[in-house]
Amino acid sequence: MRQYLLWALVAAAAPATTVAQQSGPIVIAVLPFEDRGSYGQDKEVFRALELGIPATFANELSRHPRVRVVDPARTRQAVRAQNLGPNARVDAATAAKVGSEAGAQYAVTGNFADFYGKFRIDARVVDVGSGQILKVVSNVEPTLQDRGDLSRIIQGLADKVLAAMNLPAPANAAGGRAGGAPTDALTQYSLGLLYESQGDKTKAGEHYQRALSTFPGYPEAREGMQRVR
Repeated sequence: MRQYLLWALVAAAAPATTVAQQSGPIVIAVLPFEDRGSYGQDKEVFRALELGIPATFANELSRHPRVRVVDPARTRQAVRAQNLGPNARVDAATAAKVGSEAGAQYAVTGNFADFYGKFRIDARVVDVGSGQILKVVSNVEPTLQDRGDLSRIIQGLADKVLAAMNLPAPANAAGGRAGGAPTDALTQYSLGLLYESQGDKTKAGEHYQRALSTFPGYPEAREGMQRVR
């Protein structure tokens, strides 16, 4: 809580962004999200969500016509270049360095906590040029903290990230999203990402297929299947 309040104070002191007045695409790097100590599921699931949550964030942000999200592989390479230890936290300065290395104007990073089904995500928007936190967004609404609404939670936070950059949600967002993937499908997709990152294409493919079996209209899981074939 103390750390969150500090982020909020820093964000409040940061100057307002003028993204809406810029020409050309807004380039955003979405970094891994940290598990703050979740309970109620296997540890493997929480490790997977450290990849699945930012991947879903990136997919949501990329729906905006003015946003270009940095390729995840390039972002991972930029993260590795920082030589972070296993328990290192990604602060604003580190996020800015990663964003700069990845060629982004803004970096989005954060953390999550699942306490037996009550899910909380905090996302920080960092201005790469200044290294300042522009905004901290969270799913503070009591009606939007259920693990079963994970896709909707991420969608809402993605809209808040866009708003922090003075970018309104796309006019056709509601028609194109339809509530997102069910949590079970998102979890299987996240496990696919985890095993793919470990070089185990067979197990990654199994989890991507389970995601598609649960939610056939899951383009990211289908893309994952194509990558590991």
